[in-house]
Amino acid sequence: MEVIPELIIQTQDLWKTFGDFQAVRGVSLSVPAGSIYGFVGPNGAGKTTTMRILTTLTRPSKGEAWVAGHSVLEDRRAVRRAIGYMPDEFGVYEDLRVWEYLDFFAACYDIPENDRKRLVGDLLELVDLAHRREDMVDKLSKGMKQRLSLARTLAHDPQVLILDEPASGLDPRARVEIRELLGELANMGKTIFFSSHILADVEDICSHIGIIEAGQIIMEGSIDELKQELMETREIIVSARDHEAAESIKTLAMSVRDVVQAEVITPKSGRFRVRIDFTGDDEGVIALHRSLIDSGIPVLGFSEAERDLENMFMRVTKGLVT
Repeated sequence: MEVIPELIIQTQDLWKTFGDFQAVRGVSLSVPAGSIYGFVGPNGAGKTTTMRILTTLTRPSKGEAWVAGHSVLEDRRAVRRAIGYMPDEFGVYEDLRVWEYLDFFAACYDIPENDRKRLVGDLLELVDLAHRREDMVDKLSKGMKQRLSLARTLAHDPQVLILDEPASGLDPRARVEIRELLGELANMGKTIFFSSHILADVEDICSHIGIIEAGQIIMEGSIDELKQELMETREIIVSARDHEAAESIKTLAMSVRDVVQAEVITPKSGRFRVRIDFTGDDEGVIALHRSLIDSGIPVLGFSEAERDLENMFMRVTKGLVT
């Protein structure tokens, strides 16, 4: 397989078996340089095993992978220099102060002692932990430990960050902080490859995703492309003043080209709405809107529902063996 320079991570037909159990089954991935790539799947789908192969911690039973152009089988040291890896467990370093923790890992990457003080200060500022530099690691909250662990992966200025469930177990505020930090790192030019089963985290920040189920890649590509491909219809929501107006909107909509179905949603409270399943393009949506205005039917609102990643995930994994 030719190594493509525009792809910073490539895998070809990766397999990993443990006895009779196949944890990874023919996984092929393509991660563009500079992307934020979400590796999505339920627990036990093969995410961690695949990431351990990419980080050279586990050898595949079959297949090949390249990170930053280096083979995980033949050039493991170069792969490790190119990546910053954050496992799903923090690790036991609780007898160190926050700055000592980062200094220790910087020393592991042969960063000179005279440079480490500035580096540690910069990393703590980046992850908003400068005010906790003298604290013992075991006194930090889980969210702070996650940010500290992320800072550690940056000590040697890697090209690629490989993060295993970085937001797992965090409260909503800490999850938002981690997402914002990942976005900031991407703006600095890092490629970020992270696993998650929290679909909202992926949808908010990722440019590309791979969906894995039972050790196999189900879908892969940019989020926009996958949504376009997997969502068979666009969902238009029209708000009406009353039931009579809603029924009139439904009747008119069903006469419009590319409308598959129109349904009045009876509210428990609030306004009546009409949900319209539409297969047309943007010009068709504009024409539908214009038809409603020209009809004189009192319309209170017209909007297109966002294609939801969770619905897309359930669609492509439905019925698969886990």
